[in-house]
Amino acid sequence: MTTTRQTFTLSQRLLHWLMAICILTMLFIGVGMVSTVTPAYLTLVQIHKPLGIAILVLAIVRLLLRLRYGAPALPADLPEPIKLAAYLSHLAFYVLMFAMPLLGWGMLSAASYPIILAGGIHLPPILPLSPRLHTLLWDAHYYLAFAFFALILMHVAAALFHALIRRDGVFAAMAPVGSRDSTHVPGE
Repeated sequence: MTTTRQTFTLSQRLLHWLMAICILTMLFIGVGMVSTVTPAYLTLVQIHKPLGIAILVLAIVRLLLRLRYGAPALPADLPEPIKLAAYLSHLAFYVLMFAMPLLGWGMLSAASYPIILAGGIHLPPILPLSPRLHTLLWDAHYYLAFAFFALILMHVAAALFHALIRRDGVFAAMAPVGSRDSTHVPGE
């Protein structure tokens, strides 16, 4: 759904940037987890699990906001292949924002590892105990993290392209603060 607004709502923009921080933090923590055998591993795991669940909750809120408020239209003069790439990349973001935490939760459930949130809240397992399933989900979680990194790099490159080269208002639509481009009407 698109809207006639030139920018995303304030709540959409705040959630975008909060999730960007959380997801990047989560990806770097994940890299640290698979790169160490030191006692820091346990600390990273204790951060990784609840942060993953927080990202899942934020993704649900973000999807609901997107369905409720839509998104500003892309510039009319933007080539169709770029519009398609934007649509598909945003779809991939939503899939990964849901899939990664659910894969992690499922993986831990299949290994009978608890997920403990703040206040000692235990999440229930979502899958039965299965070492084989645990390994399959671990592999999926691991490799999709690399896909997430690649998608983020492409997203940043596209944002810079719109902000610095095209100056077409696309970056300003999600910018955390107003910019000179914010008065530009997409498609003019």
